[in-house]
Amino acid sequence: MNFVKGLMLGSTAVLMATSAQAADLPLKAKAVEYVKVCSLYGAGFYYIPGTDTCIKLGGYIRAEYAFNAGGMTETPSWSGNAGQGNRLSNNTIMRSRADVNIDTRTATEYGVVRTFFDSTFTWTTGSDSVAGGSLGVYFAFIQFAGFTFGKAVSQFSTPWHGGPGNITSNLLGGDDTSTGINQVSYTAEFGNGVSGSVSLEDQSAYRTSQLYNVNGATPLIFAGSASTYFAGNGSGLNNYAGTQIPDIVGKIRVDQAWGLFQVSAAAHQIRASYYVPTLETSGHPDDKWGFAVLAALSLKNLPTGKGDSINLDATYADGATRYVIGGTSPNAFAMYGSSSAVGAYQSVAFASSPDGVFGTGGQIQTVKAWGIRGAFNHNWNANWASSLFGAYSSVDFGGAGAALYNAGLNAAAPGFGTTYTGNPNFNIAQIGLRTVWTPVKNLSFSGEVMWMHLDQNYSGVTAGNVSPAATKPSARYEFKDQDTVVGAVRVQRTF
Repeated sequence: MNFVKGLMLGSTAVLMATSAQAADLPLKAKAVEYVKVCSLYGAGFYYIPGTDTCIKLGGYIRAEYAFNAGGMTETPSWSGNAGQGNRLSNNTIMRSRADVNIDTRTATEYGVVRTFFDSTFTWTTGSDSVAGGSLGVYFAFIQFAGFTFGKAVSQFSTPWHGGPGNITSNLLGGDDTSTGINQVSYTAEFGNGVSGSVSLEDQSAYRTSQLYNVNGATPLIFAGSASTYFAGNGSGLNNYAGTQIPDIVGKIRVDQAWGLFQVSAAAHQIRASYYVPTLETSGHPDDKWGFAVLAALSLKNLPTGKGDSINLDATYADGATRYVIGGTSPNAFAMYGSSSAVGAYQSVAFASSPDGVFGTGGQIQTVKAWGIRGAFNHNWNANWASSLFGAYSSVDFGGAGAALYNAGLNAAAPGFGTTYTGNPNFNIAQIGLRTVWTPVKNLSFSGEVMWMHLDQNYSGVTAGNVSPAATKPSARYEFKDQDTVVGAVRVQRTF
């Protein structure tokens, strides 16, 4: 009996020990949750593990070389040292750039919630140190239920921005916010490719030109630096006040298989500082409103070949010249050349495109501008394509504005004198050709050449010596139209 009892107790102890050991064993691991493809929004999207949010990473690496240039993005030699043609200018400029963008999208009961971020890391000749560089924030926005909040392409702009078929970021004649503008906007989709947008957009970076108090003009006008054209009381400062109301923008677009048609409009507040910039009791001109309107057309499915297109846009502005002389381009120009005039050292063409001019005690006279630009894009075959592009821009100060401009210049620029005729109105013509070779998908080699002509509206020779900035001597200068050519090569790998 004692034997049986002991056997049962021992068996029970063994079973209990075995159960305890089994409980200590690890459970079978769950299967690894691999990243899954998200096909809802096109190629390249993946689900973030554990969420219903899709993400896409992209970007490019670019090497770029500009020749006879005044700066990168294929800036013509139309201002500064490059415009003077002196030995201080970097006429051959190189740039390397890495671009990274992040696109996320989540389906909700309100529609897709999207965030987008695009940033660049850039090294440029003449701007950066040996291992230095610059960071650029191009886009950073949130889209929700038709609204866009943050830094995005302007609702005024066309899909091709300032590039209907070109490499250069200096094709004038219209708007260009290809690196984003801060905004709050709403877009309504009406179906069949028809949409409408309204927007409040930050005017400070892309939209604000200069506002000149002509009492106190400076002879540095010949330097082509917009901040020294006209300065209240000779201070060398622009007379725009701080921003108060953002630009008000509206757009209607039809985007269908045949192409695209778009009309846009914008209202732009013109707000001067004080007649004497450092003295608020000196008073100021009344605020004014400028405006701009745009019409754009893109044609696809052309009989010339598969993928060919024509892109055109035309813009008119009154008191909002940056909508015409836009983008990363300067809005002041000074170019020098040879002269055959007796007593003249060289010839010069200078121009500027402020939003308005005024004199102390007077009101703002707005400056008007218009421009047209376009391109024909042709695919020779699957690997080769070319674009013929061009633009024409015109700036008009009007009678009262031109009289103020000339009076201020004559009074403040020693040697300018009165032996010339004309006014500050000007035109700029540009025409160029780009050819692209794409040997494999997402790798392109591009070459471009562009000619530009500055048609200024002065004639004659300065009455006495004028002292331009930089290396130019104090001398007499002939007023004469100028032109230049700029070239570029770009290699880009997109991923």
